[in-house]
Amino acid sequence: MSTKKEEISEWFRQLQHNICTELEAEDGKAKFVEDNWERPGGGGGRTRVIQHGNAFEKGGVNFSAVHGELSENIVKALGISSNEFFATGVSIVIHPINPFVPIIHMNVRYFELADGTYWFGGGIDLTPHYVQEADARFFHSQLKIACDKFDAAYYSKFKNWADDYFFIPHRKETRGVGGIFFDRLKEDSSKSKTDIWNFVQAVGETFAPTYRHIVSKNKNQPYSDSNLQWRNLRRGRYVEFNLVYDKGTKFGLETDGRVESILMSLPENASWFYNFEPEPNGAEARTLALLVKGTDWASN
Repeated sequence: MSTKKEEISEWFRQLQHNICTELEAEDGKAKFVEDNWERPGGGGGRTRVIQHGNAFEKGGVNFSAVHGELSENIVKALGISSNEFFATGVSIVIHPINPFVPIIHMNVRYFELADGTYWFGGGIDLTPHYVQEADARFFHSQLKIACDKFDAAYYSKFKNWADDYFFIPHRKETRGVGGIFFDRLKEDSSKSKTDIWNFVQAVGETFAPTYRHIVSKNKNQPYSDSNLQWRNLRRGRYVEFNLVYDKGTKFGLETDGRVESILMSLPENASWFYNFEPEPNGAEARTLALLVKGTDWASN
């Protein structure tokens, strides 16, 4: 597979299509609505959104390939010298209906400057409303398998990175059960650009079968109004993270990205009840107790 930016971008476009096909099959009712858009500064993308299905209340699978000039603030923040950039990738957030099906996020991306500087980034993380340990272990085991094919150190390194990144400091809790997160991956003495690109592709291809397994297992579980209330409270935490801390959201807004596509990561419904306290020893309290960094989910 070529590592030219045009070929990388086309692979991401096809990944978006493949994942949408898989998610539609899992939902069994709703179809993705497609919205093609152009960025005023250069490039554009293809936003696909699914809503009001059997399994998914709202979800987005975005593809973009944009180029142009970076602002001085971003050039300084990234520590680079060139402001002419090209960026492409796929970004996904799915908000399910059933409280026992977790929210999932994935992003795989490529960034290149006019001077030839480049890097890959991305990752997948899971945000359950109710942490079910078997699902968390399955999820992490699949990520570890994908990582181990390329480097035995990847999973541990990128898992710890995710724990640190997907953390809500003002709540002192992780956003969910984590996953893997990586950024600024580029060739070095041990890996070529092709090696890194193959790894990023493997991460992208892990998404659909892993999430479909978890959705299929849980989407028909019975739930109560109190379960829905808790689901919406946890969605509120998701909103807090994305709007306050998420670097991708900030980058999109600061580079004059398409607001509707950037904010497709937010749920249709979320709640902020004042001073909510879960019942001691209940499922909600057990979930909160598991939202900590450093949990070894990959061990049996």
